[in-house]
Amino acid sequence: MYRYDEFDHKMVSERVAEFRGQVARRLSGEITEAQFKPLRLMNGVYLQMHAYMLRICIPYGQLSSRQLHRLADIARDYDRGYGHFTTRQNIQFNWIALKDIPDVLAKLAEVEMHANQTSGNCIRNTTSDPFAGAAQDEIEDPRLWCEIIRQWSTFHPEFSYLPRKFKIAVTAAEHDRAAIRLHDIGLKMVANETGEVGFRVYVGGGQGRTPHIAPRIRDWVSKGELLSYLEAIMRVYNRFGRRDNKYKARIKILVSEMGAEAFGKAVEAEFAAQGRQEKVTLPEAEIARIAAYFAPPDLVDVKSEPVLDDICASDPGFARWYSQNTRPHRAPGHRSVTISLKPEGVPPGDATDAQMRAIADLAEAFAHDDIRVTHEQNLVLPHVRQSDLKTLYEGLKIAGLATANAGLISDMICCPGLDYCNLANARSIPLAADIQAAFADIEEEADIGELSVKISGCINACGHHHAGHIGILGVDRKGEEYFQILFGGRADEQAALGKIAGPGLKQEDVPAALRRVVALYRDVRTGKAERFIDTLERLGADPFKEALYAAD
Repeated sequence: MYRYDEFDHKMVSERVAEFRGQVARRLSGEITEAQFKPLRLMNGVYLQMHAYMLRICIPYGQLSSRQLHRLADIARDYDRGYGHFTTRQNIQFNWIALKDIPDVLAKLAEVEMHANQTSGNCIRNTTSDPFAGAAQDEIEDPRLWCEIIRQWSTFHPEFSYLPRKFKIAVTAAEHDRAAIRLHDIGLKMVANETGEVGFRVYVGGGQGRTPHIAPRIRDWVSKGELLSYLEAIMRVYNRFGRRDNKYKARIKILVSEMGAEAFGKAVEAEFAAQGRQEKVTLPEAEIARIAAYFAPPDLVDVKSEPVLDDICASDPGFARWYSQNTRPHRAPGHRSVTISLKPEGVPPGDATDAQMRAIADLAEAFAHDDIRVTHEQNLVLPHVRQSDLKTLYEGLKIAGLATANAGLISDMICCPGLDYCNLANARSIPLAADIQAAFADIEEEADIGELSVKISGCINACGHHHAGHIGILGVDRKGEEYFQILFGGRADEQAALGKIAGPGLKQEDVPAALRRVVALYRDVRTGKAERFIDTLERLGADPFKEALYAAD
């Protein structure tokens, strides 16, 4: 996992000291909020509706128990006893006083964490598959390359002031769990015709007010050429990306306006023009050094399925959790566990300081001290022995973290919305709670099966509503909050953008409307194996639109 070397220690310590002075000048009135804004953004600090918000970087979503304990300490000592895990595999604290932020950053540095490049027009946290290193369907572990990209991009002098923020995702699995085609650059590790593993490159994806699915611009780039090719992409964007209009400044707009073919040719020309001294060549020794960060844990080959069968038969709650929240592992006798942060009545993605400590202790005891943050605002323990699952489940149950809903309708992505964000048009969190309550019957929810619901409080799409099987977008209509419903989005290898079904609904009308939609799905599906998205794509959206707007 990500770890500091001597360069990181010096760099982060200097950044904290510098920001401490900037905060002191802001608090004394020596500089205005407008002057302070670009300085705080470089340190992950936003000014939201009620207070400053600090976003902390979790590279490719991986944490140790020591780091999670420190985040719990920050939640307890400096915030209001909780943190909010985000769709970019980071964590946010919404209530830290500005005067305390330098101290918080210093405490983060003690456990090799920081808030660098979590905001501003730079290359943000590189994200990946939360099951990397454990998934059965991956060609190899992509985290090595996420870390290489992190080291290359951190404070890169040429790309620190881009036209707009920039996001990169990497996956190595057949099933895309990193939403690569909804990123500015998406990389999929694939083998070429000789069996050599490299990268398929997608550029120009994104959500927000003008969503795009990233087109493929190159079928294969070798590992040795990856960073040089990324530099070619970034240079084309830096040269031609709009800087006069922030709404047209993302690379997705540039790719769309140029056309994917023309953009790809511009990148190839830039790549070919790089002189030998410009190429970013990684020494094999350096690759080996970084690869050692990701040495797999010692997983003893054990078999415990018969024991689990007996436990499942005697404990229906555990059986439901085992079926829904664990998944096969590449090593026999092990499972990967999803810890749902979506119990009924809790804002999606929130975890208390006590819950963070409980997860950290359980990860240290049963999961090789490895914790991942997912795009769905949950946590994952990727390496757990099957024989430890029952004990782990009991520990999660005590902490209020054993909700068996991973991938189900109540496992929603939801942005903070108007409760926190001054950009939002509507309150996302209360609507998420209403939907959870409407589908609170665990047997019914399990029968419905996989169904992705994603809620954004405004067009900026922090809740990824474009990519939900059912997407929900908060809009303002003459001072009243309404919610538009979208059908057909998906963030996997068949990435698609949802389409608006029709007029917006009031908050109180959304849960009943969704129940009508789900009832129709259960009536017309060909069997339980046919997911909601499969039925929607087979029949088209029209029947579901009719159900959405039908009177009860």
